[in-house]
Amino acid sequence: MSHPELNATVISRMDVTPQMIILRIAPDGWELPEFHAGQYAMVGLPSSAPRCDNSEQESDQSDRFLTRSYSVASSAKPRSFVEFFITLVPDGAMSPRIFALQTGDKVWLSKNMTGFFTFQKVPENSNVILLATGSGISPCMGMVRTHLTLHSGRRIILVHGSRSSNELAYRSELIALDRMIDNFNYVETISRPDDEPVKWQGRTGYIQDVWRDGTIDSLWGFHPSPDNTHVFVSGNPAMCDEVTKLLVDESFSEHTFKEPGELHLERFW
Repeated sequence: MSHPELNATVISRMDVTPQMIILRIAPDGWELPEFHAGQYAMVGLPSSAPRCDNSEQESDQSDRFLTRSYSVASSAKPRSFVEFFITLVPDGAMSPRIFALQTGDKVWLSKNMTGFFTFQKVPENSNVILLATGSGISPCMGMVRTHLTLHSGRRIILVHGSRSSNELAYRSELIALDRMIDNFNYVETISRPDDEPVKWQGRTGYIQDVWRDGTIDSLWGFHPSPDNTHVFVSGNPAMCDEVTKLLVDESFSEHTFKEPGELHLERFW
């Protein structure tokens, strides 16, 4: 069976945890297309590619070509490479093979990006709240890196929740942006502080708690509402569902292809 040519190369790999990595992939001899921050690309490998050590072996030995979609975490502006923040699914087909990749290895990368989890339908004068858990921060990083500018009238806040502090990928970069850019705020929260090797001094709880307890109101000086704010929610489906209920109760409407709204969802399964 013929497979697509492996047309891209891993140019860097950073292990965030044993179950989370950040990969940068560059095209080989072709140019990345224009795309919108928040969209995703397809990554592919043959089923003959090795799996990482900390994954479950699979019984299916058929000759297949595997592809999966991953949200782009890098800026949509330079386009010399794309960055992905990927979580290992030990019994999955694709992520164990991606976790076996090292710098210099070849992969297949789609030549187009797609998806509607973008700023395209957000008015220029609207504030933006990005709520993410785990690797759901990927499209949010792409948005921050693309759209955040100095001295803008638009306020942007990114809230990232994880189980433990070592899963707060991009934390150093986001703290630096919070300190340097007056219209940007970063809030981090972890749900399992008792598992920390060193006592956690930061915020604990869930994404939903940040909305409920008025943290955003305090940072902005007003309560976000549909007439002044768009909200992007990405990550755990249960979190997305609970946040959706909270916001719908405050008159936010879910954005769909047919019906534009102020609440944008991207569920990471």
